[in-house]
Amino acid sequence: MEVSLAGKVALVTGASRGIGKAIAATMAASGAKVMLTSRKQDALEAAAAEMAGETAVHAANAGDPDAGRACVAATIERFGGLDILVNNAATNPYYGPTLGIDESRYDKTFQVNLRGPLFWIQAAWEQAMRDKPGVIVNIASVGGLRAEGSLGVYNLTKAALIHLTRQLAGELGPTRVVGIAPGLVETDFASVLVDNFGESLARKMPTRRIGQPQDIANLAVFLASDLAAWITGDTFVIDGGAGVSNSTVGG
Repeated sequence: MEVSLAGKVALVTGASRGIGKAIAATMAASGAKVMLTSRKQDALEAAAAEMAGETAVHAANAGDPDAGRACVAATIERFGGLDILVNNAATNPYYGPTLGIDESRYDKTFQVNLRGPLFWIQAAWEQAMRDKPGVIVNIASVGGLRAEGSLGVYNLTKAALIHLTRQLAGELGPTRVVGIAPGLVETDFASVLVDNFGESLARKMPTRRIGQPQDIANLAVFLASDLAAWITGDTFVIDGGAGVSNSTVGG
């Protein structure tokens, strides 16, 4: 059965590299018109140039509500609507004990990982999805479902994003709100974890490998498609079976 997004318009944050880039490319290849957004125009243009299908780019800071409203408006102006919002952009400026964080890095983590998605969703709802139900896909992390060392603050934001997904599914229906909680995926963002734990983690996993951005993209496209029309409110773990190997390393 083919998963098609033909006739849909998608907006993907953090789309110039890693998981966001893979999601944008796969949605475009599946027939959607896709707006890629991240902070750097040149990186966006380079990413879009590699993709098949109809794409456009709009530089914006995912932690800025005004930028979110402008990006949603630009997407609607360019493509005539907005059906799918993927909140993928995230930051992790601090790695260490939770109580060791300073206020600046704490605030930045919450600004991008939680405040941003909330207000980008608000913009999508007010400008597009209130009148024409759509799909919101929030990229969380398995770290939002458990406690682990050195990623405490990052995981706080992802736990809150998982709860936000369920909360807004109840409030915004029939617009669907779904979440994805990846395990360790080979990206620049997770390079410290991949370099230090990747090989040892892979050996313990049933699938014998860590994740690739395409793994997450495949799930995102399915959840955004009409094949998942009766799914909302839940966040889906995709970790190659790391959870059954008692691993404590997340993406």
